[in-house]
Amino acid sequence: MNAYVLSFQEIDKTKLALVGGKGANLGELSRIEGIHVPEGFCVTTQAYQEILAQNEELTSLLGQLSLLKVDNREGIAEISATIRKLIEEIAIPEGIEREITRHLEQLGENKAYAVRSSATAEDLPTASFAGQQDTYLNIVGKDAILQHISKCWASLFTDRAVTYRIQNSFDHRKVRLAVVIQRMIFPQAAGIMFTADPITSNRKIVSIDASFGLGEALVSGLVNADNYKIRDGGIVDKKISTKTLAISALKEGGTEEKRIEAERQNMQTLTDEQIIQLERLGRKIEAYFGRPQDIEWCRADDTFYIVQSRPITTLYPLPDIQDGKNHIYVSFSHQQMMTDAMKPLGISFFQLGFEGTPIIPIGGRLYMDLAHDLTSSVGRWIALLALGKIDPLINNAVKKLMKRKAFMQALSRGKRAFSMGTGYFSWALPIQALKLYRSNDATLVQTLMAQHEASLKELQQRMAALSGDDLLASILEAQKHLQETIYNPRSMAAVYIGVYAASWLNKRMEKWLGEKSAADALSQAVANNVTAEMGLDLLDVADVVRHYPEVMEYLRHANDETFFADLARLEGGEAVSHSLWAYLEKYGMRCAGEIDITRPRWSEQPTMLVPMIFSDIKNFAPGAHNALFKQSLLEAQQKEQELLSRLEQLPDGKQKAKKTKKMISRLRNFIGYREYPKYMMVGHYWIIKQALLKEAVRLMQKGLIQEKEDIYYLSFNELRDVVHTNQLDYNIITKRKEEYETYEKLTPPRVMTSEGEALFGEYDTANIPKDALAGIPVSSGVIEGRARVIVSMEEANIEEGDILVTAFTDPSWTPVFLSVKGLVTEVGGMMTHGAVIAREYGLPAVVGVENATRLIIDGQRIRVNGAEGYVEIL
Repeated sequence: MNAYVLSFQEIDKTKLALVGGKGANLGELSRIEGIHVPEGFCVTTQAYQEILAQNEELTSLLGQLSLLKVDNREGIAEISATIRKLIEEIAIPEGIEREITRHLEQLGENKAYAVRSSATAEDLPTASFAGQQDTYLNIVGKDAILQHISKCWASLFTDRAVTYRIQNSFDHRKVRLAVVIQRMIFPQAAGIMFTADPITSNRKIVSIDASFGLGEALVSGLVNADNYKIRDGGIVDKKISTKTLAISALKEGGTEEKRIEAERQNMQTLTDEQIIQLERLGRKIEAYFGRPQDIEWCRADDTFYIVQSRPITTLYPLPDIQDGKNHIYVSFSHQQMMTDAMKPLGISFFQLGFEGTPIIPIGGRLYMDLAHDLTSSVGRWIALLALGKIDPLINNAVKKLMKRKAFMQALSRGKRAFSMGTGYFSWALPIQALKLYRSNDATLVQTLMAQHEASLKELQQRMAALSGDDLLASILEAQKHLQETIYNPRSMAAVYIGVYAASWLNKRMEKWLGEKSAADALSQAVANNVTAEMGLDLLDVADVVRHYPEVMEYLRHANDETFFADLARLEGGEAVSHSLWAYLEKYGMRCAGEIDITRPRWSEQPTMLVPMIFSDIKNFAPGAHNALFKQSLLEAQQKEQELLSRLEQLPDGKQKAKKTKKMISRLRNFIGYREYPKYMMVGHYWIIKQALLKEAVRLMQKGLIQEKEDIYYLSFNELRDVVHTNQLDYNIITKRKEEYETYEKLTPPRVMTSEGEALFGEYDTANIPKDALAGIPVSSGVIEGRARVIVSMEEANIEEGDILVTAFTDPSWTPVFLSVKGLVTEVGGMMTHGAVIAREYGLPAVVGVENATRLIIDGQRIRVNGAEGYVEIL
C-alpha cells in the first residue's frame, strides 16, 4: 500500500525519505515525554513523486534546470516560474486526496492548520535549508488545505530554493517534498530558542528570542524580539525590545499584522519563571537529539508548544573530551597558513611529527590544547611569547580569555603545547645560535642544505624498495627523523639568527634614523631562499612557453592525465616539457595547503601552474628572471649604503655603522634559510606520498578500496591496520567523505573553548584611518591598485598593478607574488611565508585582516599600508 499520508505518531527519523527533515523531526519530537507538539500529519514524498511521474513536461523542465549555473539568474527565474505554475495546476489524484481527507476528519476538518513544506534536504545535521520552501498559516477547510499543499510542492522551485540547491550541489531531481499539516496554535507569545548561543557558539548558553503573537513576525524580521540568555538554569542576560507589531490569526483564515498597545510594547514577553521553564524544555530536546537544536516554540493557555526543532548546522564542532575540565583550543592551522579542511590521513600524518604535543583534529583542522600551558605563570609566558610572534589575533583572544578567573581556575592539566627543551625551545639552540652569531659563517647554510638533499635521496631509495608492513613502519621512522632534522639546533640557529638580525635592524634603524621596517628592503635578493627562487624560476619556464603559440593554445585546456604526452606532439612541446620537468623536479612537491599530504602536488597536476605561467607571459618581458633579481639586489645594496652613510653622520656614528654593517651581513647570510625547513618537509612528504599511493594500488587490487585516494580518509594508524590485516569496513570511508564535505564549508575559529565559544582577537585601531581594515604590517610601503580577490591559486588571472587579496598564502603562492604589487591576507604574522616573501620581493603587505575576502570586493580600488598595517577601500 502506498504511504501517501502518515500521522506524527507513525513517524520517526527512519522515515526521513518519506516525510522530509521537518516531518521527521516533528515525529521524533512527538515521542519526547513532557514535550507538547501540536498534532498533525504529513503528506509524504510518495505523493509528490506521483505528481511528478504523471507529467512529462515537468520531468523535461527539471532536466533543463539541472544544467543551469548559479549565476544564470534569468534562466533560473524563467524555468522555476514555469515549474511552479505547472505544479499548482495539477489536480491532486483521488487516492491521495482521500487519505488527506481521512486524516483531516480525525483531527477536525473545520479547525485551523499550518501547512508547511518539508524537503528531504532540509533540517539535516549537515545542511539546514530552513526558509527555502513556503509555510502557510491559519488555513481553514479541506479545499484550502489541498490548494496550499500544491503551493508547498510548487515552493520547492522558488528562485531562492533552486539557487540554494545549486550552491550546495543538491540535485533538483533527487530532492523530494513532503507537506506537514499541523494544528494551528494561537499563541500569546512565540519565538525561537537556540540551545547553543548563535553569536558565540557557547554550548552552555541557551538563547531565546521572544515576541507577542505568532512567531512568523520574528522569523520574517518584522519585529525586534526580546532576547534572553540562560546558563545552567539562571538568566545571565536580558534585552527587552520595543515591540510595536504582532502577527495574529484571522477567524476566516490567514493572518494579519496588528499594532501592539502602547503599554505592552516595552513589556517583557516571558516572565523569568517561563524563561527558565523553556530552557529546561530546550535542554531536554537537545539531549534527545544528541546535539544543539534550533527550536521554534509558542505559548498558549499556559502551555509551551514546540512546533519545530532542527539541528544547528553552523556550529563549529567540538572534540569529544568529557573530563569535566575547561580546555582552550588554539588553531594550529592558522599558524601553518592552512585553514582549509584536511583529510584524516593528512591530519594524522602531520600529527606524527608533533608527538607529545596536544595537537588534536577539530572540524578537519589542527588545534592545540593550551589548557595546561596556561595553568602556570611560566607556561603562560612561553605560550603568549610564541603566539604573539605567530598570530597577534590569537594572542589577543587568549589574553581576553585569561581575564575570566572562574574559567581559568577550572582548566585541565595534561600535555603542554609549548615547553622548554623540545622543538623550537631546545636547550642546545642558544649555544648554537651564539656560535653562529659570532662566526657569521654563511657556509653553514650550504652544508645544511646539502645534508638535507642527501637525506631526501636516501629516503627515496629506501621507500622504493619497501611495501606492506615494512613500508608503513619505515614511513613512521622517517617522519620521526624528519622532525629531528628540522629541529636540529644548528638548523634552527640559522633560522633564528636571520630573524634576530631583521628584528635588530628594524628596531635600531627606527630608533637611530626614524626609518621603519628597514630590514624589508635589505632582505631583497638574499641567497638560499628556495621559495623566492621558485617564483623567479617559473619566469624561465614562461620564457620558453611564450615562443610556441601551439603550446600556449593547448595549455588553455590541458589535461593532467596526458599532459606531457600531449605536449610531445606539438611544435615546441619538447622544449617546454624539458623546461617544466626541470622546474617540477625542484618544486613539483609543492601545492596550496601543502602540510596536508593528501593535497594534489604540482607534479600530479601540472595544469595548476598554467595560470601563473600565463600571468608571467602577460606581465613580464623575456629575461625578467635575471632583470628582477639584479634590480632587487641593487635596491638592497643601495639601501645598505644609504643607511650606513646616514648613520655615520650621527654621534658615535662610525661605531653604529660598523655594528649595522655586520648585522646586515648576518641578515643576508641567514634570512633566506628561513624558508628551507618547510621546503625540505614537503619534499619528504612527496616521497612518502608516492610510496603510499603505490600501496593504495595494491589495496585496490585486493578489493579493499575502490580508488587509491580512499586511503586519504583513513588515519595513518588505521591504514597500517588495513595493510596488516587486509580487512576494511568501507562504510568508514563513506562516512569520512561525508564529514569532510561538511568540514569544508565551516570557518574555523582562531580560538575556541571546550564550551564551544569562539573567541576573536582585536587590533588597536586608534591610529588608523576611519573605516580602514586593520591588520598586521609585515612588509613596508604603501601601494594603491585594483583588488584581485582570489580564493584558489588556480584562479590567479593577474593583471599588472593588481593587489592580491586572499585568505592565506603558503610557499606555493610565491609565483603569483611576482605579478602583484601588494598583498592582503586574512591569516598570518610577521614571520609567516607570505610575509617573508613579500619582503623579499619588496611588496607592501598587510596580513591578519579579518574577513578580507568578504569585505573587499574583487575589482575595488584599495590602498595597502604595509608600514602601519591597514587597508583602505577607495
